[in-house]
Order: sequence, then C-alpha cells, then structure tokens
Amino acid sequence: MSGMTYKKAGVDIDKADAFIKKIKPLLKKTGRPEVLGKLGGFSGLFMPQIKGKKDPVLVSSTDGVGTKLLLADLLQKYDTVGIDLVAMCVNDVIVTGAEPLFFLDYIACGKLDENKLYALMKGIAHGCRDAGCALIGGETAELPGMYTGEKLDLAGFSVGIVEKNKIIDGSTCKPGDKVIGLASSGLHSNGFSLARKIFSKEEMKGKLGRELLKPTRIYVKTVLQAAKKVRLKAIAHITGGGFQENIPRVLPKGLAAKIREDAWPIPQIFKQIKKQGGVEEKEMFRTFNMGIGLVVMVESRSARHAVDIFQDLGQKAWIIGELVSNLNHS
Repeated sequence: MSGMTYKKAGVDIDKADAFIKKIKPLLKKTGRPEVLGKLGGFSGLFMPQIKGKKDPVLVSSTDGVGTKLLLADLLQKYDTVGIDLVAMCVNDVIVTGAEPLFFLDYIACGKLDENKLYALMKGIAHGCRDAGCALIGGETAELPGMYTGEKLDLAGFSVGIVEKNKIIDGSTCKPGDKVIGLASSGLHSNGFSLARKIFSKEEMKGKLGRELLKPTRIYVKTVLQAAKKVRLKAIAHITGGGFQENIPRVLPKGLAAKIREDAWPIPQIFKQIKKQGGVEEKEMFRTFNMGIGLVVMVESRSARHAVDIFQDLGQKAWIIGELVSNLNHS
C-alpha cells in the first residue's frame, strides 16, 4: 500500500509544471524590450527605460473580475474574463496618464483544469498585448481545501510609469470644464451580482449571456495617444459605484460633475436590465457604467477637438456634461 502523497491530497505538481511550460509562449508574445531574465523564475525582472524622464513615478493597481466569473462558469467560456482581469488593472493605471509596463496574475482553483486555465491565460495575454504591457509572471495555486470542484478566482496586478509633471490628477479642473464620455463595450466587470439576480440561468445561457460576457474595453493606447494632442485634466474609470462614486474621486474639493443622461445612446443591455429588474434610474447609474467606461475632463474650448481625436482613434466619445462648483450636483 503506497503512502499519502500531495497528489492524493488534491494537488498535482507535475500537472502544474506542465501547464507553466504550455503557457510560456503566451507570455513571450506580450514581451517588451525591458523584460529581463527567463520566464518561470521566482520573480519577474523588468528594467524600465527612464532615460529622458526627470522624475519618473511608478503607478500600480490591483483588481479582479468579481462575480462575472460565475457567468463564465455557466457558459464555460473563460478567455474573455482574462481580458477583463487585465483591463480592470490597466484602466486604473491609465487614469493617471501612466503607461502600464507589466502585469502579474494570480489564479486560485480547486482543481487544475488545463483547458480552462489555458483559455484564461490566452485572454490575459490578449489583454496585455492590447495594453502594451508585458506579462512577466504570476501564480497558479491549486487549493482543493478552499475551492470546491473546478471553482476558481482571479486577481491581477499592474505597474506603470509616468513623468511626475505629467501626472493627470484633476488638480487643474475648474467649473466650466467639459466631461467627455468614452463608450464602454458593455457591463465591463461590474454589476454582475445584480444582473445575475435579474436574469435566470436559462436566459443567460444564450445570446444574453454572450452579451454580458463581452470583455472590458482597454483604454490605454487610446488615452496615451489622445494625451499627446489635447490636455486631459482628469480621468475617471467607471467601475463599481458607477458615475456617483467614481467621478468625485478625481475632482478637487468644491467641484462636481453635472452629467446629461441624454447626451449619449444608452446600450440596449442596460435598458433590458432596468426594465426586467424594475431597477430605478438612480440605482442603474450607481451600479453600472451605462455605456460609458471612462470619463475625461478637458477645457471647454478643447472639448469638441478632444471628441474628434478620440473618434479618429476609433473610440466613440461624447460631451456628456460639465464641471460645476455646486456640490449638490452629480
């Protein structure tokens, strides 16, 4: 009779090692010249190019994809949530004007399913390429005592760099500045706990589920290009908390954003959620992005030019409001 082993306890080290070898080509496709060392080491090495930068500042963010993972489980489709994972981190980095440099992922699961995890990694690598950052490492943990069956969870971590005097922090915002909204690709990665209460599993298994599972739009390259042509004074990533919670985070005290809710076309998926769930308008705007994934504050005189720049870059954009000094406005 053979003795107890780690494999019998639920953790297959050989399978994990084989999986790491399989995903190495995905990591290589996200490479940047600053990446040093071999893949698969204890840590990732990255030598940032700071020549010409007087006061370089590192910017970091970490996030997950929340209960959107449960929808991925339902549809057995995991590549798009990999993109979501990257997007949620790099979009938080870009709001400061920083260029994301590298990304790390953490995947915890009850049982290592190679096909599922490979799909996840394909999505993560896809997201990194879209953001122009290198996937330099990560961790895949098989934790049968914590996650039942094939359940899993994700976390991501990104680091970017920006010149100190080019940080976008909202400090120069003033009343009269215009608010530009950049179109989202759908729900992105927020509001799924509510959406899953409204729609049945049967409803979500078809076309509706595929719509809900659309990956979060990555705004990195668009913002970096636009910032070269027009002054961006503040940027807010519209995530959990919607407009009400996220826009105030980037504005100085005494300022608020007055949003015109008829200034852009609300995507059908949000109308469907509102109608079928009987969700009040205020709650919709507090929970979901309502078709606007990123908002950008610019000088009033530059607003139309800024919209044209975003449109030329392939990003739908609208002037959706302005900054006011009355704190009662939202």
